[in-house]
Amino acid sequence: MSEPATRSLGATLTDDGAEFAVWSRHADRIELCLFDAEGKKEIARLPLTEDGEEHRLFVKDVKHGARYGFRAHGTYDPDRGLWFDPSKLLADPYAREFDRPFRYDPRLGIFGEDTQDLMPKAIVARDIPVKPAKPLFQPGGLIYEIAVKPFTMLHPDVPEEKRGRLAALAHPAVIAHLKRLRVDAVELMPITAWIDERHLPPLGLTNGWGYNPVAFMALDPRLVPGGVTELRETVAALHAEGIGVILDLVFNHTGESDRFGPTLSLRGLDNPTYFRHQPAEPGMLVNDTGTGNTVACDQPAVRRLIIDSLRHFVLHAGIDGFRFDLATVIGRTARGFDPEGLTLRSLFADEVLQDRIMIAEPWDIGPGGYQLGNFPAPFLEWNDRARDDLRCFWRGDGGKIGDLATILAGSSSIFGRDGRMQTRSVNFLAAHDGFTLMDLVSHEHKHNEANGEDNRDGHNENYSWNNGVEGKTDDPAVLAKRRADIEALLSTLFATRGTLMLTAGDEGGRSQRGNNNAYCQDNDITWVDWAALDEELIGHTAWLAGLRRRFPALRDLQFFHGDGDILWFSATGLPMTVPDWEAPDARFLGMAIETTDNDTGGKTRLAVLINRGREQLQAALPAAPAGWSLLDAKGQMHIQSDLTLAARSVSFLVEN
Repeated sequence: MSEPATRSLGATLTDDGAEFAVWSRHADRIELCLFDAEGKKEIARLPLTEDGEEHRLFVKDVKHGARYGFRAHGTYDPDRGLWFDPSKLLADPYAREFDRPFRYDPRLGIFGEDTQDLMPKAIVARDIPVKPAKPLFQPGGLIYEIAVKPFTMLHPDVPEEKRGRLAALAHPAVIAHLKRLRVDAVELMPITAWIDERHLPPLGLTNGWGYNPVAFMALDPRLVPGGVTELRETVAALHAEGIGVILDLVFNHTGESDRFGPTLSLRGLDNPTYFRHQPAEPGMLVNDTGTGNTVACDQPAVRRLIIDSLRHFVLHAGIDGFRFDLATVIGRTARGFDPEGLTLRSLFADEVLQDRIMIAEPWDIGPGGYQLGNFPAPFLEWNDRARDDLRCFWRGDGGKIGDLATILAGSSSIFGRDGRMQTRSVNFLAAHDGFTLMDLVSHEHKHNEANGEDNRDGHNENYSWNNGVEGKTDDPAVLAKRRADIEALLSTLFATRGTLMLTAGDEGGRSQRGNNNAYCQDNDITWVDWAALDEELIGHTAWLAGLRRRFPALRDLQFFHGDGDILWFSATGLPMTVPDWEAPDARFLGMAIETTDNDTGGKTRLAVLINRGREQLQAALPAAPAGWSLLDAKGQMHIQSDLTLAARSVSFLVEN
């Protein structure tokens, strides 16, 4: 019998069998359960040998494809934080594949109720390594946020058997759309194994977004039935077209939820270690996530699981980077958020991970949970302040000209602290949470009635407006206003310095009927209706993306230094004055920046003129010896000194 070369956790294949290993500090003993090829009949139950805090067993003749799970013995006393119940079949935290999806059943949380028939079985898998290349995506580029199933379910060119699957992203029609938008990386909303929240099945609803994980490495069979092979092949197809892949991962909580939730994996293996509890109350789970439990990311065993999960995706699929949901949890210790915490720092200390792109959602709902700007470099951070300020500016709120300029210049007030010279902002107008871009300009209020919670769920303040009619309308004047607002919003976003994120479908006016918390709508509320997308809006977005490629100053991360590299000007064409900045009802802002023009190879200036007013505006241009050329999707037009700006519009000009 041969032993594996490294002492890994999970199931590690050798030439003549497999070693199974799981971590638990508090379990009295752990058993391995092996199942038949259908995962239904238990064929062996074997005790693991305790090796410190690891429990291990080598089993001869186990082969690729074998099904298994664990049972943990010990004290059952939830008031003391102990949930050991050998009637519960437990998923391996290091599983790379499961034989079927997780389905919620109340019996999963009942003490003494055997769950063997309810639980998916982990699959012993042979890892096929890839040689990771340098990440294709680099900060300053365009990220395109995708929920795999909603994005592909109604795509007319994708074969039916691939719709809703990860493999659909490799279809030529999908890649053509991504390339048209000049997407630098797709950011995939969770594709790892998840379970529905327990309140959803009685409502006839399902979690369609995956932000309720059971395991951190294993891919969900609903989205990725081909396992890591399907992920690796899809990544390779996107890489071949110059498109990077970022995974949105959830390490902040698990689908085991609060003490009334199911026992699926970490809870049954070692609840006191894997989850955070109230001081002096070992039975009281901390809820910094709003989902019932908080993973104790500062625990060495959890840190190891996180690092090993990230390494797995890089080494076996070539993933370019990661976005971390409620990332403040990853930096939490018993004393609160620590930007110098070992778990956060370990992400960049690891030789496999040190060059990967890391993106933080820099908040949770716990004490001191809002940490925008406080993550260590080189973390990129979702900038919700920019999102809200851009929305408020275009809604018509007063006193927002200065905020707009700050965002256009890279949000130095947030990311320039302590003398830092580069922005780490991810600028966005809409994400999977909240309104779509079309709903932002079509609804003053959320409409989450379909979620079964009497419209109590989701954010109440969305900084939105409806252009005169709430929701759906056939009024051509209202529709024209909404479309103009979306164009202006997109133009403003693409003029900001930093990294951009666009949520799939927003480029074509996708709506969720005013639902701003659509995680449980795995149906046509969230599925992208490709036939209904606005072709002209898509073209406008593609043109904006082309501007960022043509004028690299827009993608630059350096803050402006102010000695000629940027000019802020009023509608007179002259530099902004203090009264201009302080005018509460200001509706115009002009920005001219030094840049290279990649079409000509020469140095020039790019001007961005923003008119949020509801009437057209005559604006003078800054002095330029040879004048300016107005840029639009149809080409360039020479402009000598001034320009009539349409209402609710953004114009781009290049100095001749």
